[in-house]
Amino acid sequence: MKIRQLLFVAASAFASCLGGVAVAQEMQGPYIQIAEIEIDPAQVEEYKAAVREHIETAIQIEPGVLVLYSVSEKDNPTHIRVFEIYASTEAYRAHLEGPHFKKYKAATEKMIKSLKLVQTTPVILGDKAR
Repeated sequence: MKIRQLLFVAASAFASCLGGVAVAQEMQGPYIQIAEIEIDPAQVEEYKAAVREHIETAIQIEPGVLVLYSVSEKDNPTHIRVFEIYASTEAYRAHLEGPHFKKYKAATEKMIKSLKLVQTTPVILGDKAR
């Protein structure tokens, strides 16, 4: 009985260590997600102005914000996608606490009909230097 308990404790400790490594690795790399947003048709232009101001500010003042692209579907401009890349999970969390993000959220709250955040894992990220 004691050997069985000892094996259980050892296996649990080993699994915890592996889980800790996975969490640490996840936090070290970039944090990438896609926001799928549906906007009230009557407020699309106002939304575009608010997201433009928000993205321009975030890119300028937040070193952890690497990429923010906002695009709309060609045949359905009320469907917006925002492709987001942050240096780390911590950079993403800091972004959410920034005054310009809070301003954007308050300004667009009634414009947004639905929001889905899709967390992603990079396969390959390519970019040309500007």
